[in-house]
Amino acid sequence: MKRFIYLVVFVCLLWLPARVWAQEPIVSPEVTASAEASQSASEATPSSIVEKIVEKQPDITQPTAETTGKLEGYLSSQKLAPLGLTNFLQYAIHGAVKQGVPANTIVLLLLFPLIAALIASARHIVGLRGFGIFTPAIISVALVATGIVAGLLLFGMILVVATLSRVFLRKLRLQYLPRMALLLWFVSLGVLTVIFLSPYIGQPNLTAVTIFPILILILLAENFIEVQSSGNMREAIRVTAETLLMALFCFFIMNLEVLQKFVLTNPELTVIGVAVYDLFVGKYVGLRIMEYWRFRQIIKHG
Repeated sequence: MKRFIYLVVFVCLLWLPARVWAQEPIVSPEVTASAEASQSASEATPSSIVEKIVEKQPDITQPTAETTGKLEGYLSSQKLAPLGLTNFLQYAIHGAVKQGVPANTIVLLLLFPLIAALIASARHIVGLRGFGIFTPAIISVALVATGIVAGLLLFGMILVVATLSRVFLRKLRLQYLPRMALLLWFVSLGVLTVIFLSPYIGQPNLTAVTIFPILILILLAENFIEVQSSGNMREAIRVTAETLLMALFCFFIMNLEVLQKFVLTNPELTVIGVAVYDLFVGKYVGLRIMEYWRFRQIIKHG
């Protein structure tokens, strides 16, 4: 009997506080209004306002309202001729944009083959090596997304961390894939450090950079390490500098508003023109411009 009484008392002690805590507190309307007014006043004070989002300049890699509106304005002001073989892409672009496809995506897809053609000509005619064709093109898109100052800062930091990490990991005598995984580990920590310190080094825009350009720049560390492994540091720096030079050139080309408007309103000329230019570059078999400079003495006295 005593055990039953103790059990009932124990259950009551558990049930009553739970019942009280489950109920909403009774607060008078005056107190509630006063609390809300105090909270609004504290939020309105200048000392409590903290800027959390850093505004970036719009770029064509992000479908922002300003960029999209500007590109769509070019399409809306364009007068289309009757549908034919010379303007079917224009009708396709107008229809796609009306269906919700971002105009900046179309511009990027039209500009990317042009950028690749310019890089191919810089390699085949001028003589710049770089990390192939697609790597400078992708870096240029990443610079458009991050901004030139923030992008170069990330690029330089990644190269420095990759070089120092290679020197350290070489002493551990690891296999290639685990060594590259550790290299990306070091580079990722370096990028995190730069992002954490960005408000203090005068680059707050780094906090608003998306993961896409950061991953592109991080993955380039493998190419830089491969050049270092196959050659020497001087050769790696030279190839990296040439890659960066081509990427900067493509960056300025992609930011030309006149070019963006042209490729969007004249896609047929853009597509055919890039293909013809690629064929022209592919048929070139003469000396490169840098080879003329390299062998200038032989050419002069020969």
